[in-house]
Amino acid sequence: MKTIKNRNKNGRPTKEPAEKKGYKVTLKMATEEYFSLKAKAKSAGITRSEYIRRCIRSSVVKQRLSSELMGYIRQLCGMANNVNQIAHKANGAGYMEAHGDCLAMNERLDNIIKRIEDDC
Repeated sequence: MKTIKNRNKNGRPTKEPAEKKGYKVTLKMATEEYFSLKAKAKSAGITRSEYIRRCIRSSVVKQRLSSELMGYIRQLCGMANNVNQIAHKANGAGYMEAHGDCLAMNERLDNIIKRIEDDC
């Protein structure tokens, strides 16, 4: 007769707490997204859940641009407009008159680009 102490110990070994999947995430998808996920998981030969886990592990998310960086980009856009105006002036009045404006604009552009590079 078998007792609890000598019962059969065969079977799958217990998982460590780090290996257990204890969290469930519910996700809503459009029909097109769902069938795309289903097809990609099938072509990879894995389950949809495993496909999503691998996507999460291998993906890289870039942070949004800060408001300060967006301000620098707006300044660059305004300066680009100024450069176009200087080019138009240089074509109409001659290069020598627009040369000083161009040098000043180049210096301002360099300063803004340095600030953006420092923030990134």
